Amino acid sequence: MQGDIGLLVLDSAEKLGSRINQILSEWRGGENPRIQVECPRFSSGEAKCIIRESVRDLDVYILVDVCNHSLTYRMFGETNHMSPDDHYQDLKRVIAACNGKAKRITVIMPFLYEGRQHRKTTRESLDCALMLRELESMGVHSIITFDAHDPRMQNVVPLMSMENVSPALQFTQALLTEYEDLVLDGDHLMFIAPDEGATERAIFLASLFEVSLGMFYKRRDYTRIVNGSNPVIAHDFLGGSLEGKDVVVCDDMIASGGSMLDTARQLKEMGAKRVFLFSTFGLFTSGLEKFDKAYAAGWFDRVFTTNLVYQTPELLQREYYYSVHIDRYIAALIDTLNRGGSIHDLTKPAKRIRRMVELFKGEE
Repeated sequence: MQGDIGLLVLDSAEKLGSRINQILSEWRGGENPRIQVECPRFSSGEAKCIIRESVRDLDVYILVDVCNHSLTYRMFGETNHMSPDDHYQDLKRVIAACNGKAKRITVIMPFLYEGRQHRKTTRESLDCALMLRELESMGVHSIITFDAHDPRMQNVVPLMSMENVSPALQFTQALLTEYEDLVLDGDHLMFIAPDEGATERAIFLASLFEVSLGMFYKRRDYTRIVNGSNPVIAHDFLGGSLEGKDVVVCDDMIASGGSMLDTARQLKEMGAKRVFLFSTFGLFTSGLEKFDKAYAAGWFDRVFTTNLVYQTPELLQREYYYSVHIDRYIAALIDTLNRGGSIHDLTKPAKRIRRMVELFKGEE
């Protein structure tokens, strides 16, 4: 049964949250579900949360982008950029400010905080697991995240609802809309996994498109650690001929982009016709210069990432960049959950992708 929604948007997700609020308002007869929330800071760097309206008995949805590095705060006269740790701490402040009055709390965290630290190989912390357990203990009913680095993190909180949503449908829509000359068969199109961790994503799309699959595996130097991980020595390819084929490289994130661009370069050298890069989260932690050079060199044709995390103005201006919007999708998740409906078809879009491919091929 439908109840009143309280949409709490942290500053980190302001742009995305405003779009979601507008869509929900249009769908629900003009009601404004957004509740103003602030997290002011003292000069010492300490902070607090203030919720400007009551959340009593509301179905509360809290939206946070832990990757937004554009926000700053003053601490002892110095300017600090907010880190994922700062954003997560603000999220906990918002939950605490609800004072246990909300009917239900759902956290929408597109990029799962510390999701890359999902396992340990030596004496290491398990930060993602600790985060999930902490939110559970604070009374969070459900977490919605997208394309988690390791979806097995759900096993940490088996009694709390955790939805790991795939944006594969939106990527499919973007690709087929932008490139109407694509030929969707095994002789003309191939999906590529840039490493072992991305294999499941590539298999999923290749199966629905009924096309070929290829993958790279990373050879690493396990005798040393650089920036927290073993450095990659080379990317080796496993798969059939790429000559004259369009290829789509699928991964969950672009961090510095080095591995993705090395993969794109090798694909071009092996005869790929066009190279499209799919990544749910475009972090671009080392800037865009290397992507500019790679594009100019013809290594790839287009980069597709979502608006689930902060996008710099410079990125949005690049001619090779395509922003895949997920705001309507999140609004549909919120609206469906609030009405007590099932979100299975939204979180598992295989049937809709398959139908879209069939329509593109003219099979219907």
